[in-house]
Amino acid sequence: MPTPLTPAQLAARSGLSVPTLHHYEREGLISAARTGGNQRRYPPDTLRRLAFIRAAARVGVPLAEIRAALDTLPGGRPPSAQDWAALSATWRAALDARIATLTRLRNDLDGCIACGCLSLDRCALHNPGDALGRTLPGGSQL
Repeated sequence: MPTPLTPAQLAARSGLSVPTLHHYEREGLISAARTGGNQRRYPPDTLRRLAFIRAAARVGVPLAEIRAALDTLPGGRPPSAQDWAALSATWRAALDARIATLTRLRNDLDGCIACGCLSLDRCALHNPGDALGRTLPGGSQL
């Protein structure tokens, strides 16, 4: 059986801080066994889970969604390359939508900077399509 890792060893090998490991443990993303002296010991395959967590978080997947994805793995086993392929495919559409929204916002920002007016009825950032004018009497309440 592989030797379990202390929090310091896991932090050093994963590049994460010990408080981050403890946070991930509280969030249910990783788990540790306890020694007779109540010290945490992580199975070595926790490194693979941490790599999965970091990759998913890096592209903007919330920790709750990462935890839900990891919870689908049988017996809490570490994710495989096939697991990553399947789970990351489910996040692709959300990431594509976020990229499209950010691209639109960036493009609207260029127009807003050019006009400089911040007009409540024309501003593409503050009031796209004058939606507030159609729904709120007197325009924006912001």
